Amino acid sequence: MSAEKSRLAQRFRGYLPVIVDIESAGFDPKKHALLEIAAVIPAMDEEGWWTIKEVHSAHVIPFPGAELDPSALEFNGIDPHHPLRIAVDEKEALQKIFQPVRSAVKKQGCTRAILVGHNPAFDLGFLNAAVERTGLKRNPFHPFSSFDTATLAGLVYGQTVLAKAIKAAGIEWDNQQAHSARYDAEKTAELFCKIVNRWESLSRASTSD
Repeated sequence: MSAEKSRLAQRFRGYLPVIVDIESAGFDPKKHALLEIAAVIPAMDEEGWWTIKEVHSAHVIPFPGAELDPSALEFNGIDPHHPLRIAVDEKEALQKIFQPVRSAVKKQGCTRAILVGHNPAFDLGFLNAAVERTGLKRNPFHPFSSFDTATLAGLVYGQTVLAKAIKAAGIEWDNQQAHSARYDAEKTAELFCKIVNRWESLSRASTSD
């Protein structure tokens, strides 16, 4: 499969869309801690419909000197110092995410992963800052390009807030689980797949007319 582009790779010009969500202790990726990261790797079934294939996530130990904004922690409900919180440092967390993404890129014959997020400038900013801090090489993600489900959902459903867009798409949403990186990434992935599949169904219908 890696020797040639898969059908999935051909869909987005050789890019593998990977849905990412990051929870942090503030809005400044240079000074506020990255606390959770999750990535969802999609797949295409035999009929050409997009589905969720893999989900990877990690709780992250704040990097040395990181600032923790109390209002951000109150919003996402994360206690970075909770004794039962199983967390790893940034480098290990990124490696845990990057390894399966690189494998999927190779398997699908893609050239690179592209981050899909709900207002992805936030997630990409924190991701790139963590990569810079840790000195990690072979970042599989494009450094500045991304797909925005807020824009896509605004076009398709008239909603840009994640929870409202999810509900408009007919996808189940649990406010109690929201603002967990893993949960938000999975729901954003469901939204992305549903939008892409909807476009595909419309395309097929117009072709058959």
